[in-house]
Amino acid sequence: MKKIKVRLLKSVSGCERSQRDTVRGLGLKRIDHVVELVDTPAVRGMINKVNHLVRID
Repeated sequence: MKKIKVRLLKSVSGCERSQRDTVRGLGLKRIDHVVELVDTPAVRGMINKVNHLVRID
């Protein structure tokens, strides 16, 4: 299965609660933290919701 790497670029402080929960659901914990996730529509939707905070490497 195809995998994608996601990096948290900005802090989640000051964001809406749902966006913080989405970042935590992606497995990101701190700025510059990178996780490797399976490329599924659900994961893509979560990334799209917080696209201003993360980057796909």
